Amino acid sequence: MPAPTRRAALAAALAATTAASLGLLPLAASAQAYPERPVRLTAGFPPGTAPDVAARLIGQKLGELLKQQVVIENKPGAGGQIATQAVAKARADGYELLLGEVGSIAIAPAAFSKLPYDPSKELVAVAEVVRSDFLLVVPANSPALTLADFIKAAKAKADRVNFATFGAGSPGHFGAEMLGEAAGFKVEPIHYRATGDAVTGIVAGDVSGAFVSTALGVAQIKGGKMRALATTAPQRSTLLPEVPTFAEAGLPKVDFSAWFAIFAPAGTPAPVLDTLSRQLVAALQSPDLKTKLVEAGFSVTGRSRAETEAMVKAETQRWAAVVKATGFKGD
Repeated sequence: MPAPTRRAALAAALAATTAASLGLLPLAASAQAYPERPVRLTAGFPPGTAPDVAARLIGQKLGELLKQQVVIENKPGAGGQIATQAVAKARADGYELLLGEVGSIAIAPAAFSKLPYDPSKELVAVAEVVRSDFLLVVPANSPALTLADFIKAAKAKADRVNFATFGAGSPGHFGAEMLGEAAGFKVEPIHYRATGDAVTGIVAGDVSGAFVSTALGVAQIKGGKMRALATTAPQRSTLLPEVPTFAEAGLPKVDFSAWFAIFAPAGTPAPVLDTLSRQLVAALQSPDLKTKLVEAGFSVTGRSRAETEAMVKAETQRWAAVVKATGFKGD
């Protein structure tokens, strides 16, 4: 090898070593050794809530399989949009992940014209992890003992029926509109800024009803603070076997759920995405993790990258049609 070429090779090797030490190597090159440091999983929910519990349970098991710590960071607010934006703009190296959900990923693009991120362009799906179906709940002192009672009273009202929601553009918001359309009554959504405020409003009887996730509602219902009239699930929940499905009540189109999936910034190397997807699916096959998630009110899915991508695309189209039908615009 001529001297200039040897010098160039040595300079290139030195530059690569320096870049590696500074974390400046191309992402594809660093993907081979992934993960070399802790991974951060951002959740758009407050600590102690059901999605936060799911994130921590899944993160712990994923960390065991990756042999690196998975650190949970809570960025609540704006229906998950704050957390989603943070990860969408993050470095695409596999160390920044998002526990995304139907609201901020599939509903928000149609509901908000000034969304500060584009999930279809700035995020890539890694794996769907869990789902939580919804319960139609009423205050414990409500005269409605069944779904039929509730619908009869709603249709008899001269004005709209107040429904609590956990924020404009949330699944429960459009779920209420979906029920009103299917059953033939008008809905007046009451948007609460915080989960705790909405629960307080329901318990106090400030609203006629609400859609809450099974994960959130179980404790409140078993504690006698709310009454569940129906579930959006395809079958009755093992946690609340006495609560019938909407399909049983003759309203099969009221069948939405809150799905949760892991996302990474677009541009994350494919080998890293494959590693994460494979290990997430493996983690969710663990019997102990499954048991804990079911006890927390979730159903475990564990879909692959391709399956999750297809699901997200279909859900985005579905919710866009629902949002359009309501005429809702969040900004």
